[in-house]
Amino acid sequence: MKIIILGSGQVGGSIAETLAGEANDITMVDTDPVVLRRLQDRLDIRTVVGSASHPSVLAQAGGEDADMILAVTLDDEVNMVACQIAYTLFHTPTKIARIRSSDYLDHPEIFMQEAIPIDVIISPEQIITDQILRLIEHPGSLQVLDFANGRIQMVGIRAYYGGPLVGHELRELREHMPRIDTRVAAIYRRDRAIPPEGHTVIEADDEVFFVAASKHIRAVMSELRKLDKPVKRIMLAGAGNIGLRLATELEQKKYSVKLIDHNAERAVRVSEELHKTIVLHGDAADSELLQNENIDDIDVFCALTNDDEANILSAMLAKRMGARRVMALVNRVDYVDLIQSDVLDVAFSPKQATIGSLLAHIRRGDVVAVHSLRRGAAEAIEAIAHGDRSSSQVVGRSISEIKLPPGTNIGALVRGNDVLIAHHDVVIEPEDHVILFVVDKRHISEVEKLFQVGVTFV
Repeated sequence: MKIIILGSGQVGGSIAETLAGEANDITMVDTDPVVLRRLQDRLDIRTVVGSASHPSVLAQAGGEDADMILAVTLDDEVNMVACQIAYTLFHTPTKIARIRSSDYLDHPEIFMQEAIPIDVIISPEQIITDQILRLIEHPGSLQVLDFANGRIQMVGIRAYYGGPLVGHELRELREHMPRIDTRVAAIYRRDRAIPPEGHTVIEADDEVFFVAASKHIRAVMSELRKLDKPVKRIMLAGAGNIGLRLATELEQKKYSVKLIDHNAERAVRVSEELHKTIVLHGDAADSELLQNENIDDIDVFCALTNDDEANILSAMLAKRMGARRVMALVNRVDYVDLIQSDVLDVAFSPKQATIGSLLAHIRRGDVVAVHSLRRGAAEAIEAIAHGDRSSSQVVGRSISEIKLPPGTNIGALVRGNDVLIAHHDVVIEPEDHVILFVVDKRHISEVEKLFQVGVTFV
């Protein structure tokens, strides 16, 4: 696929790194020649220096025969104009734009072919906000991934001593919960993937990813660890785009919220937009401020500033002073695994979350959702099965018949309104939504081929 990426920032650079390793023809456009040179030295991509919204620059980047434009500069207006020009001059089939401003996002009607022709809008701030909300709603989880419009979820959780299934084989899960169907999709032990077989014994500190209908998630979590109490009191550090969005949604869900920001002007402005949140001006790493605000009564402390080190340090301090659970926004993906569990309860990367939402539009086959995991090394995918037994490698076949790539597991199917956990005798039917966990992303192309219909299918 020929893809033009506009903007070589954190999101654009990460996307280029991911896609360049998957046999795509990538051209990166940016005004900074130094950043482009670094990327070109490291990746097999073309680069063009210039403004992303200029027709001549898009033409130089290969706009005439590009399959996709990814406009992910930091400027919403540049991204929108670039998509408009790509559509008008080159009839680019797929145009994806990063839009950050809620003023634009609140009016989706402007992103139409007859207005501003953008096929897919990516909002990293909203993606991260949704991710944090799911973590708050499922206390104790490391990741919560939605599939099939939320009807099914894949949850990552760390197994603890005392969990009923810890020290037991996976096959005993059904005996523990005879009325609830679930499947373990992956296990990571000391950062190594362990095949989840029936005889596999769950150990304390294993990171376990399981799939279940959304209504059963809490019951399955209880098998692996003592359930945390429901969250009531939340403290946020950083009143930027993400902090404001999250506070807005949390106060609507009846949580008690405090929001700290070091910028006095910003704190005043945000306090006027929020209705029930207590907005504080100060340093989230100030132990006296945290003590005065009863940090030891806080259920979740979440650091959301643009400074990784400030987020990590303030979350560590909050944890030491008694916050029950701490989370931090960490832009540098290399930090995430380093600090999660040993230092913080949860660290999340905007880049990794954003890349997953983009990959759903780039993967071959009918892919509905992609979640990038483990610093991009693994993926959880929702793909739709098409065709029949003669034209498809999956339709009309039981799970046990399908030749899956190494380290790949089918966790569940969604058929109409029904959630079916993927046991070996379940047969895949046309239009089933299939949820897969791919431990090694190098096998993604093999997974894509499984869901591509042969030429005999009409």
